[in-house]
Amino acid sequence: MFDTLSDRLSATFKNLRGKGRLSEADIDATAREIRIALLEADVALPVVRAFIKKVKERAAGAEVSKALNPAQQIIKIVNEELVGILGGETRRLRFAKSGPTVIMLAGLQGAGKTTLAGKLGLWLKGEGHAPLLVACDLQRPNAVNQLSVVADRAGVAVYAPQPGNGVGDPVTVAKDSIEYAKTKQFDVVIVDTAGRLGIDQELMQQAADIRDAVSPDEILFVVDAMIGQDAVNTAEAFRDGVGFDGVVLSKLDGDARGGAALSIAHVTGRQIMFASNGEKLDEFDAFHPDRMASRILDMGDLLTLIEQAEKTFSQEEAAKMASKLSSSKGGKDFTLDDFLAQMEQVRKMGSISKLLGMLPGMGQIKDQINNIDEKDVDRTAAIIKSMTPAERAEPTIINGSRRARIAKGSGVEVSAVKNLVERFFDARKMMSKMAQGGGMPGMPGMPGMGGGPGKQKKQIKQAKGKRKSGNPMKRKAEEQAAAERREQAAQQGGGAFGLPAGQGGKDFELPDEFKKFMG
Repeated sequence: MFDTLSDRLSATFKNLRGKGRLSEADIDATAREIRIALLEADVALPVVRAFIKKVKERAAGAEVSKALNPAQQIIKIVNEELVGILGGETRRLRFAKSGPTVIMLAGLQGAGKTTLAGKLGLWLKGEGHAPLLVACDLQRPNAVNQLSVVADRAGVAVYAPQPGNGVGDPVTVAKDSIEYAKTKQFDVVIVDTAGRLGIDQELMQQAADIRDAVSPDEILFVVDAMIGQDAVNTAEAFRDGVGFDGVVLSKLDGDARGGAALSIAHVTGRQIMFASNGEKLDEFDAFHPDRMASRILDMGDLLTLIEQAEKTFSQEEAAKMASKLSSSKGGKDFTLDDFLAQMEQVRKMGSISKLLGMLPGMGQIKDQINNIDEKDVDRTAAIIKSMTPAERAEPTIINGSRRARIAKGSGVEVSAVKNLVERFFDARKMMSKMAQGGGMPGMPGMPGMGGGPGKQKKQIKQAKGKRKSGNPMKRKAEEQAAAERREQAAQQGGGAFGLPAGQGGKDFELPDEFKKFMG
């Protein structure tokens, strides 16, 4: 959704690189480019004005003028201000102290409320709750049946006493659902309400009546992220008419410009709490402003990637695979069966394109990422499953006749089987070297991670460094210049990935999400 905005911002920041100091003209030109990028992304004009004003004020201050790398400081400022207009800190659900927590969904027809009710139910189920979906959209044709189907797919309960299609009182259904939840011991009630094609008094009154009947702990306004500025206008009207506590963005995976996501929190004063980024029920998660800002600036979203991996991979299996790769046999215990199992685990994490898109710098090759054929994984799995257990355990026995048989069984060319086996051997060799601490092939091992000092010295000795001058005066000048550069680098405190550090890196601290991975 934010591809166009990301491209424009990346091009703007690229023009700043290499400049030791930024003039007032440089700052004005950068602010102008950022303004154009935001307006083209359909961000609301008041939001753009407030954003540019803050960026210019901070860019003209000491944090940029005294920085050794002003371009990185500008990126840091833009990142922090993006986090600000997206809502600041992540907003969590408020749960009731006693009785079931009641969450009411509201929004226009077509925003995706019913499907989102199932996604939220599945997400809450994964968090250890027992949710109940309540069918209070009794006017839209087949809405009750749709909610029942979605609830069944999500594996959560549904309360639908009325057939809908214009029959039944939604206020009564909502009120009765609370007692039903208490009786059946559901701790969260998700009320799916009716929508309209536009804001009208009937919609407002019905939503207000349901609100008064169930006294929800959270009212979530569901917004279609693809409708642009109209989403902000609708949210403002609903906030003033009924009120809501948080926003849920649906269809965030669309190809619209994304202005609603960047505008709605700032304009309405209500934070975005959840985002739906795909059609599948599990393509839904809490909205993190800092992570979204990082994605927009092509800095990746490694925390979300780690969280998805934690949900998919068991520590026991990961340790088992690592032991196979780091064994004294040079990783030969790692078989094609293990490779297939790992590949299927990665596939469970979601689309390969989306996973790659969470890595820093992937915006530069997004065309290649978008053109990845997800069916390649299925074809690879078909080739491996067409092998015998002996062939999967020891691929070196696969000769010409075996390749022909495997190719016929999996419906591919013989060359595809040959390429897969060769790639497997290369990958196993590389992963084994990394697991044993040798680092990437051709690179010295990391301290404390194997790849002994003798080997490192040998590689360092082979590397051709800059020759020292034979002139004593010139050599002394070179050494003094090198010392000054080292001192400047230490004062700058740049991160390992070229990201700016604060105050020479002295006050840098890992995010809490990362600390649990550091033992």
